[in-house]
Amino acid sequence: MHPAHSPTPTDLRRLVEEGMPGTLAALGALVRIPGIAWPAFDQSALQRSAEAVAALAEATGAFDEVRILRAPIPGTAEQGQPAVLATRAARRGAPTVLLYAHHDVQPPGDDALWDSPPFEPTVRDGRLYGRGAADDKAGIMTHIAAVTALREAAGEDFPLGLALFVEGEEEYGSRSFANFLAENRESLGADVIVVADSGNWDSDTPALTVSLRGNARFTLRVRTLAHASHSGMFGGAVPDAMMALVKTLSTLWHDDGSVAVEGMTARDAETPSYSEQTLRDEAGLLEGVDPAGRGDILGRIWNQPSITVTGIDFTSVAAASNTLAPEVSVVVSARVAPGQDAAAAYEAVRTHLMTHAPFGAQLEFSDVDLGDGFLVDTSGWAVAAVREAFAEGYGAEPVDIGVGGSIPFIADLVREFPDAQILVTGVEDPHSRAHSPNESLHLDTFRHAILSEAVFLASANARTTGAAGPGRG
Repeated sequence: MHPAHSPTPTDLRRLVEEGMPGTLAALGALVRIPGIAWPAFDQSALQRSAEAVAALAEATGAFDEVRILRAPIPGTAEQGQPAVLATRAARRGAPTVLLYAHHDVQPPGDDALWDSPPFEPTVRDGRLYGRGAADDKAGIMTHIAAVTALREAAGEDFPLGLALFVEGEEEYGSRSFANFLAENRESLGADVIVVADSGNWDSDTPALTVSLRGNARFTLRVRTLAHASHSGMFGGAVPDAMMALVKTLSTLWHDDGSVAVEGMTARDAETPSYSEQTLRDEAGLLEGVDPAGRGDILGRIWNQPSITVTGIDFTSVAAASNTLAPEVSVVVSARVAPGQDAAAAYEAVRTHLMTHAPFGAQLEFSDVDLGDGFLVDTSGWAVAAVREAFAEGYGAEPVDIGVGGSIPFIADLVREFPDAQILVTGVEDPHSRAHSPNESLHLDTFRHAILSEAVFLASANARTTGAAGPGRG
């Protein structure tokens, strides 16, 4: 067995810094591609985006094979969006690390709410603005730049096995994800999986995400009338659909804004100190508007359920008339506390709504999308190694955090690769505004994230298992 060459943090820091102009240029080129998986948008952009990522993977010189692949969407005749899969076989008993990110982005929303065009990368005050700049094209470039630094420092024959999986439909529900894993299981098998799609405590302090809430999203349709009627002729005697909807939805929350659904559970876990003023600053809470919920603020976000109405189909303000509407549809998004089964949470919400619908209003449920939460096992060698890498890369001790958001496909990873250690990392900070207008990436955080991942990969590269094959690191 040949000893693995171990690049030093000093070597990697120099290479990362030398590569930053090219890394930022490549990130800007990715941001310019409006790859959105929603059918209403130009789907050819996703193919261009995948091709750009594949070219970047090829250019690292680290992979044995780079492919653009699709997998079928369960229950349909459709294929999922293009994903990039680059692989490098482990040598001499070294472990394999799978690096995950996604190249699709959220729709930009109203361009008028952006201070610069959403798909024109723009640097202001140490931040790069643009849709996908943080979520998750910076995650892609963190992987690319870290692998490039490792390869340049260690030479062509470094023993570490690598798999780079860049998905093309994460923002649209990862519909083909489970099939993609099953079809490419051998190529994706790894000892460690790094999911670069989360965030940090702040722009200076790195974080390892150790808990994620699950999600239960669905469309609710409320009907009360066979047809629209005059609001003056029948208003006061006939319950219109909007009245029924508002009364029904209002029962989902207590007066303080905490969830009032019997059967939705909370996780009992301590959280770090986090002030109301910090919440106001990071979330943009308006002066005079009180926070919702009860208990520690981070506990509300990380460990308690929440319910949000995220979409509605109803008459627009511009087209409003004096009419009793026969039906209205909304999208309800519930976040599920870590440890609760998402299906059980959905049934609790569904039962609650059916029970509380007034006037005998008819409720229909469709487009149900469920994803379980995640709790990280922090006992493995990879967690210790990534914490050390964070301290080196950021010059600050890392913290363990929970995240109120959901990454449902992690449950698929756990199911398909039960022996793999999963690390959830990211480049976002509390001011990144992912999914919102003026999404941005803090450039120093980006630089530190790349160095941290390069240091982690170097530590994994120096680790030999004495036996080939993922799962034995």
